[in-house]
Amino acid sequence: MMAKRDSESSSDAYHIVGVIHLPPLPGSARGPAASEMRRILDHACRDAAAWAAGGADALIVENFGDIPFRRDAVGPETIAAMTLAVAAVLAESGLPAGVNVLRNDVEGAVGVAAVTGARFVRANVYVGAAMTDQGVIEGRADAVQALIRRLGADIEVWADVDVKHAAPLASRPLGEQAEDAVERGLARAIIVSGKGTGQPTDPADLRQVRAAIPETPIYIGSGATIETLPTLLSVADGAIVGTAAKVDGILGNPVDVDRVRALVAAAAVSGR
Repeated sequence: MMAKRDSESSSDAYHIVGVIHLPPLPGSARGPAASEMRRILDHACRDAAAWAAGGADALIVENFGDIPFRRDAVGPETIAAMTLAVAAVLAESGLPAGVNVLRNDVEGAVGVAAVTGARFVRANVYVGAAMTDQGVIEGRADAVQALIRRLGADIEVWADVDVKHAAPLASRPLGEQAEDAVERGLARAIIVSGKGTGQPTDPADLRQVRAAIPETPIYIGSGATIETLPTLLSVADGAIVGTAAKVDGILGNPVDVDRVRALVAAAAVSGR
């Protein structure tokens, strides 16, 4: 669905992708006992319902509360909790959804997506390598694509370039990174972000990536606001939005339906 940037694929792009920030999950450093999972699911469903009521096009579920994050493969308890959360969000919202298992368990995310029916996964480091607060993370595009094939699942990989909260081990133009992710890693969409959660995405970065991959969907990965969306979406196809949709614009607050409606309206101004 997302491979080509023609009139059909542009209309199919998810303009507003709402983030479901899960609280700490059982087994994480700040997580509760497994018996508290019902409360976590209620939290996820509350935000999913707000995104859906406000008109979002899709959702992405991530274990945002599990700091400090594991570098790559998470534990089985995290995969189990994420599977329950994604299934609950899909049932509550009726929207297409994606999975992001932080910090970079892309294969785990593929497994969750395959059994729940989620449409895509986010790969923070997909090709190349990056220095992060978890240490050096290397992309595993080969293993990710092989797993998708084995599972017989139609799951898209949305790959970050120069991902937030990290620095590439070797400096390369964003366009080259995006080309490698798409042409050599088989990513179906590219994510361009600011330097950290809630930090603005540079329009110049978007233009550089667009010039390199004109037929591949591009998503804004951080910092999109009601004010900036029309300009950003004149280049990008959609935005992954978290902080800007929360009550009072505070990351830890619930999703605000009115803010979601305003974001959706701002995206519509771009003509996407």
